[in-house]
Amino acid sequence: MNIFIWLWLGAIVLFGVAEVVTEGMVSIWFVAGSLAALFTSMSGWALGGLSPEATQVLVFAVVSALALVITRPLVRRFMTRPHIPTNADRVLGMVAKVTEAVDNEQASGAVYVDGKTWTARSADGSVIPTGTQVKVQKIEGVKLLVQFSEKVEVTK
Repeated sequence: MNIFIWLWLGAIVLFGVAEVVTEGMVSIWFVAGSLAALFTSMSGWALGGLSPEATQVLVFAVVSALALVITRPLVRRFMTRPHIPTNADRVLGMVAKVTEAVDNEQASGAVYVDGKTWTARSADGSVIPTGTQVKVQKIEGVKLLVQFSEKVEVTK
């Protein structure tokens, strides 16, 4: 039996295992190219003045490239999931009232916003006293990063 048949079978297995192990579509196109090269090897077909082995490598490269070009945009569309905001995201940009003084060095602080009390930290590191209105800048885990502003616009 031709050694190249075993080579292409090994390539199919190798690229197939790599595809299964990785999360994204990484090597499925090379499986298709290896499969085409395997059939070329089994048929003994040679292109023009090329040797059968060179023809197999060329078939592998062309089929792999075509499979990539044809299917990659379709696969990317199905693999990419849009960001779906959570309910917590809606507090971004909202005005909150400080219910416990925000002090990053003491790891303390709480704000009330959107009907809930959140643990809070100062975005710029300043101490913010109780009763102050602040604007929610960012969410990090279960903490809101807030910032005091002279002109806090109430947004709903």
